[in-house]
Amino acid sequence: MTASGRLHISEEFPAMLERIDALGAAVEADADEADRLGRLSDETARALLDTGIVRAGLPENLGGFEFSPRQVIRTIERLSYHDASAGWTMMALQMMTGTTAAYLGAVAAADLFPDVAGGDYALLSGHGTRPGRAVPVDGGFLVSGEWQFASGMALATHIHSAILVEGTGEPRVLAMPKSEVHLVDNWDVLGLRATGSIDYHCADVFVPETHTYPAATMTPANGGAVFRVGVVNTSAIVHTGWALGVGRRLLDELKRYAASRSGTYNAAADTAQFHAEYATAEAKLRAARAWAMSVWRDNERTLDGGEPLSTDQETLIRLALGHATWTAHDVGQTVHRWAATTAIRRGPIDRFLRDLGTGTQHITSGPVVLQNCGKWLSGAQPDAHWEFLDLVTNRSPRA
Repeated sequence: MTASGRLHISEEFPAMLERIDALGAAVEADADEADRLGRLSDETARALLDTGIVRAGLPENLGGFEFSPRQVIRTIERLSYHDASAGWTMMALQMMTGTTAAYLGAVAAADLFPDVAGGDYALLSGHGTRPGRAVPVDGGFLVSGEWQFASGMALATHIHSAILVEGTGEPRVLAMPKSEVHLVDNWDVLGLRATGSIDYHCADVFVPETHTYPAATMTPANGGAVFRVGVVNTSAIVHTGWALGVGRRLLDELKRYAASRSGTYNAAADTAQFHAEYATAEAKLRAARAWAMSVWRDNERTLDGGEPLSTDQETLIRLALGHATWTAHDVGQTVHRWAATTAIRRGPIDRFLRDLGTGTQHITSGPVVLQNCGKWLSGAQPDAHWEFLDLVTNRSPRA
């Protein structure tokens, strides 16, 4: 297996968008039932997986499509436009499966990704921010822990989890069969209900060292330059696409709602205030999208040139994600205000608003990340670098 240092631009991208759009009506029609089930229906899940959307995040040398960052953003954006929970589920599976394939070596790749092009590969779900314990033993680790928010777990074959190695404190990420953990059916929430983001736990499960990798690595064993951004920045890519797709759908829903009410008695949609606030929301969302794409255009040039991302670039990745997420939230508030009682009755606006409200609580768009971005941009920590979501001063080499 070999990996290329150049940024791969997939020719599969236009066809991927077409396949997603071809399923759009069916995905939307199934959304209420998925919301009730607490997961995507079997038919919808299978159809979405058959588009190759997870394969879009897998290394090309293993048989994946290996989309560039902006191709990934637009792919997740497109699916999330049709259904926020479907977009969230597939982005989680894509990100965790893709990074696992990129950072694990030959032994694990042969085990988990024997024939990606033929459809024979693992699907990973799990949680990476609250690590479990890993006790070193001969050939690997005994792993114990409790993890939350495993989006798409119903579709997964394997687990992706963060661990801390006892004795050294080294953070690593593991891949192990789903059968090794106990699943907790506790996903009872208001939004993103169809993602099935349940908890899970295990005690003293042996995981071979070959099936783990250093959590902070930016050196892929497989794939090209896109995987030199690391796990956290890969997560930022897909979350950015999700926020932009959900924000766009909500604004389009408000436009349809306004058209249906225009000309009726006392229609708020006919007021100058509505028109001004709609225009403001459009400007905010378009600006957030344009800036996110600009940030990733710059990053792609750096990656394609074989250079590592700078601390400034990594800061802007996190800031652009937070800005896209909270801009979508602001858009949602505008939609909620002007859609009146339609916003509280079962339907697309209600569902997208609930999903958006839950999605904004993800740690990657939280206040601490924003504060750390401010520390770097204001010059308060000029010698710092990013480790996961933390800005730290003492530089340590990445594996």
